Amino acid sequence: MRRSKLWLTSCLELECRVVRRYVCRKIKITARHRRRKITPKMSWFKIGQPKKQIVSKTVERDFEREYDKLQKLEDQTKKLHKDMKKSTEADLAMSKAAVKISVDLLNNPLCEQDQAFLEAMNALDTAMKRMDSFNQEKVTQIQKTVIDPLKKYSGVFPSLNMAVKRREQALQDYKRLQSKVEKYEEKDKTGPVMVKLHQAKEELRPVKEDFEAKNKQLLDEMPKFYQSRIDYFQPSFEALIRAQVVYFTEMYKIFNDLTDQIDQAGMTDDQRQKETEAKLSELRALSIVADD
Repeated sequence: MRRSKLWLTSCLELECRVVRRYVCRKIKITARHRRRKITPKMSWFKIGQPKKQIVSKTVERDFEREYDKLQKLEDQTKKLHKDMKKSTEADLAMSKAAVKISVDLLNNPLCEQDQAFLEAMNALDTAMKRMDSFNQEKVTQIQKTVIDPLKKYSGVFPSLNMAVKRREQALQDYKRLQSKVEKYEEKDKTGPVMVKLHQAKEELRPVKEDFEAKNKQLLDEMPKFYQSRIDYFQPSFEALIRAQVVYFTEMYKIFNDLTDQIDQAGMTDDQRQKETEAKLSELRALSIVADD
């Protein structure tokens, strides 16, 4: 009886060891199987980032440098266009305000009582209207030679930015297909894999050629476009200077004539200020404005 129990115990222990080994082996096999199933799925997330560098770092730096210069040029062109419009609008507002002031002074009842004041206001009104006329001519000239060309130049940048976007899209397609080719190259060289590899290479070829063509075109033309800004804007800035010179030359003549007409007494600014202060003192001495 005792031997039977010992034999039974030994059998049970042997069976337990066998079961443990089987379970452990099963767990290891399942773990390896899961890793094999997961690994191919994880590799799909790497598509678009091929191991092979398809664009050199030097080319990418050159491209980014040239495109950055054009982006700054676009911002500066838009800012200059905006500032020029503000400047001309301010010029027109200034001359219109000057004309209004002269008209208001001319309609002052004092002109009916003082002939000398009437003549001075007539001279001022004529000068302000001449100034406004020349100012409008200057603004029209600046609009045609500076503001309009700036607007047309700014209109080129959307096409340039679109070309850069098309190049970026071509680059992403190139990376995706290159990664696909590399994926098949890493697999066992079975018949189906070789067929898929051939198809992937055929699909890659036109995409690669398209990207290289777009990349070369932009690298060739972006520096030329940037350099052309000098030849394009130089006539505009020369026209701006000439318009200002003509305008201020005419202003000198107009106000010089006006000075001759209204400055008959030949008084200096200090003398006029003292005379005004004296008149103001007389007004303050009146009882109606005296302090309580």
